[in-house]
Amino acid sequence: MNGGRGGSGWSDAVKLLYPGLGVKRWLLVGALGVVAWSVGIAFLVRRLFSFARPFPDFLPYNLEGVFLIAVAVGFVGLAVYGLYRSVGSVILSDRSIGSLANTVYTRRARSRGPRIVAIGGGTGLSVLLRGLKTYTDNLTAVITVADDGGSSGRLRRELGILPPGDFRNCIVSLSESEPLLTDLFQYRFTRGNGLRGHSFGNLFIAAMANVTGSFEEALSESSRVLAVHGRVAPASAVGLRLTARLTDGSSVEGESNIPRHGGGIERLSIEPADAEAYPPAVEAIRNAQMVVIGPGSLYTSILPNLMVGGIAQSLKESGATKVYVCNIATESGETAGYGVADHLEALQRHTFPGLVDYVVVNDTAPAIDDRFSSEPVIPDDRPLVHAVLKRAALADARHPLRHDSQMLVNALRELYDGEANGAANRNGG
Repeated sequence: MNGGRGGSGWSDAVKLLYPGLGVKRWLLVGALGVVAWSVGIAFLVRRLFSFARPFPDFLPYNLEGVFLIAVAVGFVGLAVYGLYRSVGSVILSDRSIGSLANTVYTRRARSRGPRIVAIGGGTGLSVLLRGLKTYTDNLTAVITVADDGGSSGRLRRELGILPPGDFRNCIVSLSESEPLLTDLFQYRFTRGNGLRGHSFGNLFIAAMANVTGSFEEALSESSRVLAVHGRVAPASAVGLRLTARLTDGSSVEGESNIPRHGGGIERLSIEPADAEAYPPAVEAIRNAQMVVIGPGSLYTSILPNLMVGGIAQSLKESGATKVYVCNIATESGETAGYGVADHLEALQRHTFPGLVDYVVVNDTAPAIDDRFSSEPVIPDDRPLVHAVLKRAALADARHPLRHDSQMLVNALRELYDGEANGAANRNGG
């Protein structure tokens, strides 16, 4: 009943193209161009053959038609450009009409998706973003600036820039560019004096920061190169230095040193303590419909963002649904022995009691064997304070210590849709 190979696809494509992506306005602009072209031709004919009664002159008689034709060309050109911006890339990248219809629908749905802010750093945030980009384009990743180890730490110390590593990972996770380009950004040099240990993406961002004179502009240009959905933003434009006070009374300085100590962490502090939040990050949080904190290393990836005063204040003022995604497993040197309630209590102790509305946690035992020093974080009977627990199967079968990005986003999407429906019902009542 498809009416031939392309009949149903063309029908779907037409139905999808007209309601969204601004196609109708570009068709209108093109129609105006055709009208102007026709009137311009009429003016030329009138002048050449004197078929019509003269109209009031607003230009020399021999230029009126030319002027209108030029306007027509401008309108048509603008329409073609606008149509290409709306659907041209889809048409060029998809050979089948059915695929075209599906792609247009997906892009249209993402462009109208909820405004979501993800806060964190490290591998956990990258996994989350990889899933969120399939749900919405209205996405902002707020990323920690406390990294001081590896390639990022070297570039931070030698060039005085923000540590680029987490930004690189998040940009790649949000990218829709060719696989070769994303692989290039993640390529790490294994040889070479001064190059060994550096990733190409880190060096690219560092070079772009020098060329543009701004780390933030370097992020913008890197995102453009990799066709990123959404945007990435630092928690602060100032690099942070971490200090952890341990339960035995000693202190450890430096993000990369804290997990190596192995002691229980009583309190984390940042330097400078009065670091200002990056304004676009604050704006994104205040305008968000959902804020997702984590997953990621509690003390070295998540809390450094939240301890920037402006970030915490914007979270307090935001009307968004706020969610903390608890890690699949504990981390040696940071959260050994922690349960779900311990993770939440540490967040609240460093910020404020009503930081999040929900805590999302994996409720299946991941396949962790003797190779791992971590233990699963399984929900226990202790009640959460100022938050509601949401359980879901979230563990990645291939990487048992990580979340499955699509399963995680499905859980967040279900939570968001439930909140939205509940709000609609309350307003309707």
